[in-house]
Amino acid sequence: MRKVVSLALCSFLFLGCAQKKEDLNTITIWHWMTDRQKAFEELAALYEKQTGVKVKIDLYAPSDAYSQRIVASAQSRVLPDIYGILDKKEIFASFIQSGFVADLTAEFQKENNTWEKMLFPKALDVNRFPEGNIHGVKPGIYGVPLDVTNIQMLYNKKLLQKAGIKEVPRTFQEFIEAGQALKRVGISGLVSGFGEMWLIECFASNYAFNIMGEEKVMATYRGEVPYTDPDWIKVFGIFKELSEKGVLAEGVVTKPNKYAEQDFALERAAFAFNGSWGVNVYNDMNPGLEYGAMLPPPVNPHLPMRIWGGAGSSLVVNNASPRKDKAIAFLKWLTQKDQQAFLARETRNLPSNREALSSISAILSEFASVMDFTTHPTIWPYNENPLVTEKFDKGIQSIIIGEKTPEEIAREVQEIKEREMKKAKQ
Repeated sequence: MRKVVSLALCSFLFLGCAQKKEDLNTITIWHWMTDRQKAFEELAALYEKQTGVKVKIDLYAPSDAYSQRIVASAQSRVLPDIYGILDKKEIFASFIQSGFVADLTAEFQKENNTWEKMLFPKALDVNRFPEGNIHGVKPGIYGVPLDVTNIQMLYNKKLLQKAGIKEVPRTFQEFIEAGQALKRVGISGLVSGFGEMWLIECFASNYAFNIMGEEKVMATYRGEVPYTDPDWIKVFGIFKELSEKGVLAEGVVTKPNKYAEQDFALERAAFAFNGSWGVNVYNDMNPGLEYGAMLPPPVNPHLPMRIWGGAGSSLVVNNASPRKDKAIAFLKWLTQKDQQAFLARETRNLPSNREALSSISAILSEFASVMDFTTHPTIWPYNENPLVTEKFDKGIQSIIIGEKTPEEIAREVQEIKEREMKKAKQ
């Protein structure tokens, strides 16, 4: 009996050791990207063949359910080796400060910053906490961008030609004129998902940066410049002019972006305000669509037009993982040129590795060419109070449908701003 127990114990210990050894050689990734699961699995198989390290790819969708799972897993301290954080910078910072995210700065700086140099700086900035950041996080890079994205103006080449528009509008006034020319021949001008507040905020901040510059926008967020300032009236006035001149597609103010994407793909509107992810959407709906991308036409020729963009999706490494080194090695491999080119071909997303750009389509190249013009709330030194932003976005919707004037909305937004600043001081 003693011998049987001894053998059983040895067998148990052997299996336990074997399982432990296997676990240490298997890294697990949790992600939310349904369009990339097949491509990730193919790359994982290739990586195992090359290195002997198994990569387990677990998909949890939709993104809201995924985020809830990540938060719950963090609270239970059962996070995987590699995962993504789909939330604002403040939440990202809290994960770092709780020890759930590895600082990758030293890895990016090895061999004369080789890893850092191959990736788009704007994509890294989304994962970077600079010196003196308001979150109190140690300066460094804490995430790895898999792809990049930006939001631009798209134009239908055939519809512009039909309206006699020979050149893409380069100024806001030319854009208004193009919209009126399209209207005269029965073609809708600009479509976008302005039923989704974040797209209104994006469009408005583009023009705020162009009209007054980044510093004045940040000064507004700090409470030093009121929304009743003439420059902010100009920002609100853009939406009034677009609406009154008939440039906006009908129903744009309540339209979800997926329906706006359908309108542009099916050639029901000549212009769209949408992101690089739309390339994949448009290809599925209308593979023969002839279109191009351009920066939103500026109002102020003396300041650049900034557009939202940066890392499209990023992954972080669990700082508590016993396989941390293997997880980092895999992410380094995943962001190399060949793997990035494969992901770009399979998913029609912009690669985060600049060396892989030669493998992308012409339209994606147009998006990639303006990455230096990108900005994003996650990298701004200040962000507006959410209640102020909500009033701002809803106010713009009121302007578009003609309920209120830019001046009225400016006053109402400023009232909320002052109220919230007063609360913060109490």
